[in-house]
This record gives sequence, structure tokens and C-alpha cells, in this order.
Amino acid sequence: MAATTIKTSADGLVAGEVNVRIADGDMPAYRAMPATGSGSPTILVVQEIFGVHEWIRDICRRLANLGYFAIAPDLYVRQGDPSKIADTGALIRDIVSKVSDAQVMRDLDATVDYAKSTGKADTSRLGITGFCWGGRIVWMYAGHDPRVRAAVAWYGPVSRTYHAGDRTALDIVPNIGAAVLGLYGGDDPGIPVDTTTAIDAAMKKAGKTVEIVTYPGAPHGFFADYRPSYRKDAAEDGWRRTVDWFSRYV
Repeated sequence: MAATTIKTSADGLVAGEVNVRIADGDMPAYRAMPATGSGSPTILVVQEIFGVHEWIRDICRRLANLGYFAIAPDLYVRQGDPSKIADTGALIRDIVSKVSDAQVMRDLDATVDYAKSTGKADTSRLGITGFCWGGRIVWMYAGHDPRVRAAVAWYGPVSRTYHAGDRTALDIVPNIGAAVLGLYGGDDPGIPVDTTTAIDAAMKKAGKTVEIVTYPGAPHGFFADYRPSYRKDAAEDGWRRTVDWFSRYV
């Protein structure tokens, strides 16, 4: 654990693993919500390529402390356990490349259905956030489910896919109804600035609500406080913007 790693307590929350029913079985998910009351707005939390590890669970607790029903489904459940693969290239080849957008969209739909079934979540007030691989999924799900009101994509690629046959975020701009906040690093060679500029322009031309923020000098993964890529100033500003975005639009 890095010295900068944020650890969010579950005091005052109900937090832990749940099972989401999907077409071919059960999908584990980490859920955090306020311990009292009901009708919390719902936030889907979409994992990095590394899966639903402790940092993703901490993000759920941070959101739950703000009054949200936050849930992070294990979207690789059929393909394998990313914690057992140390090499990023192998992880992308052996797991990530086998997880199609169609599968992910269905699993996120099932996660929303699960949240609604608990009686604790208000899924008519639905938001989504995610990181890297999950940041791209944020864009894609915002174009898939018209119930999504607000989306926050942390350094999610907009002009490439991880699975043959899938579309890019730029391709599905006309389908996006949610207000989308995109948070990007200016020193992230995997996501060229001209691609985020292009989706910003395309969203605005289509009359969508969008804001793209690029942090000069910030690398990919600048919000990941457990990794060397963490940049405190950019991360704190991005989180402030995220909280405000959900408050305004969910």
C-alpha cells in the first residue's frame, strides 16, 4: 500500500459483497450504501482493467458516504481473475480482450435491476463512473441505457476498443443522453488529446451536456492513489468535480 493510499471507513455504511443475478448464473459485486434510510441515488462503479480490488471498493465507500448506493460488479467473472495475472499485457490478452461490450452492457443492466430490487436504491436517479477500461465503459453505457443521468469517465479511451467488433465512444455519441464529465491526463500517450477534443466537439454539436477536463502533466491513472501514477492535485480536483457533477445531474 502506498503512503498516499486513501482508506475509507465503512462506519455508518452497509458495505460488502453481494450476488447479482445474470443470465448464466451469479455475478459478485461490491456494494456500499448508507446504513439508514432508502431511496439513495444509484452509482455504478466500473473497474479498471485490474478488476474489483480494494481501491475500487474504497471508491464505492466514498460514494456511499455521500449518500449514494454504489455498486461495482465483477465484469470479468466469466473470463478469469485479474488478480492472478501480474503482467498487464497478458491481462489484456487473456481476460480483457475476451470481455465484449455486449456482455458488459447486459451485466450492468442486471446490476441496475439488482439495485432496484433491494428497495434501498433509487435507480431513476442513476449515475456511472469508471476508470481506464471502465472509463471507456462509462461512455458506452451512457449510450446504452437512457436511464443514466450523469456519467464521469476517468481517462477512458474514446477512439479505441479492447474487443474486436465493438464500437468506440465516438461512434455512439448520438445515443448518449446523460451529462458526461471526462477527466483526462495531459501526459497520457494512450489517450491522445485530439481524441478527447474530438468527442467534446461531437457531443456539443449533437446538443449533449459534456465537460472535458485535461490536467497538464498528469499521467494515465492519476486518480489511483495506490499507484505511483497518482497526482494529488489533479486527483483532488477531479474528485471535487465528480461530486459536483453527480450532485447536479443525478
